[in-house]
Amino acid sequence: MSLSQVDIEIVKHLHDVDSATSYLFSQIAPSEPLKNALEYSTKAHQNQLRKSGLPYIIHPILVASIVASITNDESMAIAALLHDIVEDTHVNIDEIKELFGLDVAHLVEGLTKIDSIRDSELISSTSNERLVMSALSFRKMLLASIDDVRVLVVKLCDRLHNMLTLDALSEQKQKRIAEETLVVYSPIAHRLGISFLKNLLEDLSFSYLFKEEKHNIDNYLDTNYHAIEMKLDEFKESINKLLIQNGFCEDDFEIISRIKHRYSIYIKMQRKGVGIEEVLDLLAVRILAKDPVKCYTILGLIHLHFQPFSSRFKDYIAVPKDNGYRTIHTTVFYNTAIFEVQIRTYDMHKTAELGVAAHWKYKSGGNNNIKLDWLHNLSYQNESAEDFYDLIKNDLYTQQISVFSPTGEAFTLPRGAVVLDFAYAVHTHVGSNAKSALVNKTKASLLSELHNGDIVKIEVSNNNITRCSWIDAVKTSKAKTNMRYLCNARVRNIDLQSSVNIVATAMNLKASRVEEWFDKHNCEKRAAIPTDIEHFRDVIQKYTQEISQNNRFKGFLSRHMFKLKQYKFKGIEIYSTQNVNDVVFDYCCHPKNGDQIITFLEKGKAHVHHKMCKSAAKYLKEKKPMVFARWEKQNIYNYNMIVSLHSGIGTLADFLNFLVKLKIDINQIELGKNKSESTRYCEIGFESKEADINSLRIKIEQKIKIIHLIRTDDAYK
Repeated sequence: MSLSQVDIEIVKHLHDVDSATSYLFSQIAPSEPLKNALEYSTKAHQNQLRKSGLPYIIHPILVASIVASITNDESMAIAALLHDIVEDTHVNIDEIKELFGLDVAHLVEGLTKIDSIRDSELISSTSNERLVMSALSFRKMLLASIDDVRVLVVKLCDRLHNMLTLDALSEQKQKRIAEETLVVYSPIAHRLGISFLKNLLEDLSFSYLFKEEKHNIDNYLDTNYHAIEMKLDEFKESINKLLIQNGFCEDDFEIISRIKHRYSIYIKMQRKGVGIEEVLDLLAVRILAKDPVKCYTILGLIHLHFQPFSSRFKDYIAVPKDNGYRTIHTTVFYNTAIFEVQIRTYDMHKTAELGVAAHWKYKSGGNNNIKLDWLHNLSYQNESAEDFYDLIKNDLYTQQISVFSPTGEAFTLPRGAVVLDFAYAVHTHVGSNAKSALVNKTKASLLSELHNGDIVKIEVSNNNITRCSWIDAVKTSKAKTNMRYLCNARVRNIDLQSSVNIVATAMNLKASRVEEWFDKHNCEKRAAIPTDIEHFRDVIQKYTQEISQNNRFKGFLSRHMFKLKQYKFKGIEIYSTQNVNDVVFDYCCHPKNGDQIITFLEKGKAHVHHKMCKSAAKYLKEKKPMVFARWEKQNIYNYNMIVSLHSGIGTLADFLNFLVKLKIDINQIELGKNKSESTRYCEIGFESKEADINSLRIKIEQKIKIIHLIRTDDAYK
């Protein structure tokens, strides 16, 4: 269904024409048009070599092989064989049209167009300028000008093979092509829903852009390989038994275990500012079922038998993503580990892996000019899907266990408590400095669940260890409170450093001078500068007044007007005395709407990072120019509605899809009230940015009859 890791290794190590050709025809039937295209491309690229020294024709053959692994569309495979022919040889598009037909020519023309856009939009490969901005422009131009999604799919396959053979290029070109892949091609693969391509492109780019970080993650996973495999196998077996005991047959479902791909792990580490051992849902299983009803049955069994992780439940089956992705996501505790569980049908799995390609139906011949309505209106903020249901936590304090220190001192903890809870129960210092543990003389994770009678020994480091992502994993209020305190202290320290850089940038001063001024005036509230715009203004005003009173600075203010200007881009508000012409969300941490952010100024571009990002920490230390930035405030209103829904297959899904288009976020839904043969009532709790209830009613009633609609946050209602 998609390229496996084994296939990728095969593609990477095919170095002769015969082997590549044999592999191509193992993926797609060797029809006459395909064999003619192969022969034609081979002649056109005759005597051409790649940077590796290999015959050039091997590249289009393997690109066609990757295309064929995704779809059986012959036109796309032929276009892949011919994709470089117009640009790199004497052949023109009219000749392609005459020999291979309008559809193939249309695809080849689109692929040639991408290369011309790239040449005009991307900065020179010899330039030392950052690539991010020009790559974003290239992506925008690409999507605005390509009207057949198949062109993008072939180009993604082309880029994948280029990434697999990147070792032949210089280190500088490796980095630039990897960055372009991460900023341009991987997001397109994501938006098209082709997850296996997205993950491969991200991991390959990651290995060139962040070599040390990639090595550290690989080293951790290799070192802990057997322990990880044992945990996954044990959890899979536990689920398997659970489902069989509750009426499922073995051929009703399939359980696939996996470890998150490397770049995904890295992004979590960056956004949370943690090490790999603190990434909670590193381990994951995917359960495939035959139909959606069984998916929900499996979800119920999982939540009844494993403690769910609060607020980490997403139901993309009820409300799919824009790219067609449908899966239930939940996270649960099991023994000493935390697992992400994904539940979907076999058809949903195919869609998730292959995206738009999963449901293409092609007729023989003709111009299959496939278009997607959203292709020209893509938004590339990392979309944070809403949680539709709040999971209810079990009352963990109704039962208690007793565990012991090595000296025999007893500690009472709630059932489900982990080793770190014990460490905080011993002493706050022990919990905050805990680095490892022994449970019953055996090395154990600090997140290992404790049992009655366990003997626990904690090893401590000399320094506090901040574990912001573990707060939900511990059970006791003492552990949660102290961990939250350390995290808040870390955020405060970042804000203290940011305040210096933000003021220094706004007033064109050296950071050291601003620090001296802060120390002199004992600015206790300086940590509020990065988040409180009024306080920021007050500080600038006070500093300006002091400068104006100093004889040495007469005339200075007339040359430097420190007036903050407001800029708005992509949901972000920027306040700066300098011109800001755009906002860039850097790919090292992917901040999402609502995250705490930190923003650096470079050549008029505001580069936004997650506040916990390690790259941001490095820039902060280097005193890079910064600006005040925050998410735009958006008023959200809560509603409750009852509608009359016609009975019928797909009626509810169609209505929910309509609500999504109105940017309505559903919190809860109850179906089947007062059900009759022809209609049934559906009650929905939702959020909307629309404050006018009458305007909202008119919009919704274009689709369905409303029985009842109120604003639940309106005191008068």
